[in-house]
Amino acid sequence: MNPEVQRILDALPDDGPPAHEVPIEQARQAHLTETEVLAGEGVPVDRVFDDEIAGVPVRVYEPAEATGTIAYLHGGGWVMGSRDSVDAVCRALAGDARARVVSVGYRLAPEHPFPAALDDTLNVVRALEGPVAVAGDSAGGNLAAVAALKLPNVVFQLLIYPVTDAGLNTPSYSEFDGDFGLTAASMRRFFKLYLDGADGLQPDVSPLRADLGAAPPALVITASHDVLRDDGEAYAAALPDAELRRIDGTVHGFWRWQTTEIARTTVREAAAAVRQALG
Repeated sequence: MNPEVQRILDALPDDGPPAHEVPIEQARQAHLTETEVLAGEGVPVDRVFDDEIAGVPVRVYEPAEATGTIAYLHGGGWVMGSRDSVDAVCRALAGDARARVVSVGYRLAPEHPFPAALDDTLNVVRALEGPVAVAGDSAGGNLAAVAALKLPNVVFQLLIYPVTDAGLNTPSYSEFDGDFGLTAASMRRFFKLYLDGADGLQPDVSPLRADLGAAPPALVITASHDVLRDDGEAYAAALPDAELRRIDGTVHGFWRWQTTEIARTTVREAAAAVRQALG
């Protein structure tokens, strides 16, 4: 395990109810608090402002002389997370990629179950001009992947430990369940709240089951010690043009932890790939 990541794991409280039993509002606050502690304030960007696109709240990051646009979808199991929870990573991505980043404040389940988050994502990305890269972590990676399959203006996809299948039966679900943050039980809960009875195996939820022949190029990043590792790696293998990077010694969530060198390095290297794709 990466020493920085191990210190974070060691500091996690080991009392209280399991994460999948914590009330939703309490889980949302804990997710934001974790980000505030581990992400830091983020680097300065020339212009940052909140706006609305296609009726959906967004936060826009505009570095000087930006080229192209990155639509960013935050993680949190379609239930938690916000533009605030990925503020630091969006700042880093905008600066390192020298691209405009549009962070999408899509609606959350269970108040707004499937397909609300996907509809918001598609409406925003569809409205963006010029070449667009979609990016997202975890459930946000799921939304980004589906958007990349549906919208012709998407030229690249950056998927960070994405959710790609509702089967929840890969070996990594067993191998890393319980001691590395995200658990199989939490994923089952997230799917239940997001789907609200809808079919989880349809391609709009499980893009691994979609026709991927026309998918745009991708960079897929996975964490070595993550129940979702096999989801992302299977998706990278199925895409016609994808680079897979497994970040050794990391766990689910590390991408947002911009106070760590491993997260900063990973974002910097990912941003270089996006910058090249956007020209």
